[in-house]
Amino acid sequence: MNKLSEQDGSNNSVAVASLFDGNAWHSNVELSWREGVITGIKPAIGTVLTGTLVPGFIDLQVNGGGGVLFNTAPTLLTLRSMVQAHARFGTCAMLPTVITDSVEVMQRTADVVAQAIAAKLPGIIGLHFEGPHLSVPKKGVHPAEHIRPLSAAELALYQRTDIGIKLITVAPENVTPQQIKQLTAAGMQVWLGHSNADAATVQQALAAGARGFTHLYNAMSPLTSREPGMVGVALTDADSWCGIILDGLHLHPTAAKLALAAKPKGKVVLVTDAMAPVGTDDTEFAFFSGKVVREGNKLTNEAGALAGSVLDMASAVRYAVEVLAVEPGEALRMAALYPAEALGRADNYGRLRNGFQADMVLLDEHYQVQQNWMAGNSVYQAHPAEQLK
Repeated sequence: MNKLSEQDGSNNSVAVASLFDGNAWHSNVELSWREGVITGIKPAIGTVLTGTLVPGFIDLQVNGGGGVLFNTAPTLLTLRSMVQAHARFGTCAMLPTVITDSVEVMQRTADVVAQAIAAKLPGIIGLHFEGPHLSVPKKGVHPAEHIRPLSAAELALYQRTDIGIKLITVAPENVTPQQIKQLTAAGMQVWLGHSNADAATVQQALAAGARGFTHLYNAMSPLTSREPGMVGVALTDADSWCGIILDGLHLHPTAAKLALAAKPKGKVVLVTDAMAPVGTDDTEFAFFSGKVVREGNKLTNEAGALAGSVLDMASAVRYAVEVLAVEPGEALRMAALYPAEALGRADNYGRLRNGFQADMVLLDEHYQVQQNWMAGNSVYQAHPAEQLK
């Protein structure tokens, strides 16, 4: 019997040929859950699903998906479309990301995320403010007219307690150590990026409470022989996390391997920096006063600069394994356990074990998603007739 049909919020279970719990591998086991929480794993009896059940992926940087961009249309419908688009690729939890924009747009995105969390919209666990307190020389495609210093209006927004996990990307040359302390006191997780800061300034920001680096290597001061820059500090700081975009476009495989070799295990997390076209065949979309064009898997603005990605988390895992030769369990941890640890949620996300949220993904041998569950509810299923063996 296919147990996947039982989705009434009571007792549920799924039997699988293989399971990775975040630490160890298991064969022919049955995982059970009740009211969205895992209650046990035991040997399976009878029919099992082919593939491997793994912890649901957690993406810290999602600008859009399903044909919509969060900045452009900050609504509950947009969030639902983003969740649905990324669920096809194994994402069970995300931080919708608002890039540099007006205070009014930032407030609307916060209002919508607060509504989503209050309504228990699956997959939405907080909000990532990527900007607006960035460096103009390293702005990438962020609109320069909205880049600005931290003011009382933004600080009031950052002090909200109804928007879940709060992550902000700042340039430390434009946000002082004292302001970073203010942000962390308001419950923000401060990450560094879109910055031309020297190494000393970056180190001061870390000492003040910054915890990570947004899309390592991209839009940040590089490592050179006499000035390590932000990249040099990021690679050598043992306590901070680094997000990396493994789409084959944002960084060279050797640069990715260097990051994995330099950082302690557990400190590199996969992110997508996904834009509107993820999960669609769209070839362009409006972006502020211009547009972004898609050619294959590459997104560029009208000046030819990279403008986010069409990467999904399953593809990032696959790239880590197949191109970077990362051990499969480690690649899966980079997509689930390590992001959970970075966000301070490793007590109930990122593993398949008793008491954890039943966020889980069934993958085939090519890391293609066969099914996705959020809090125990099946939200995506591919080829249901082919799964049983």
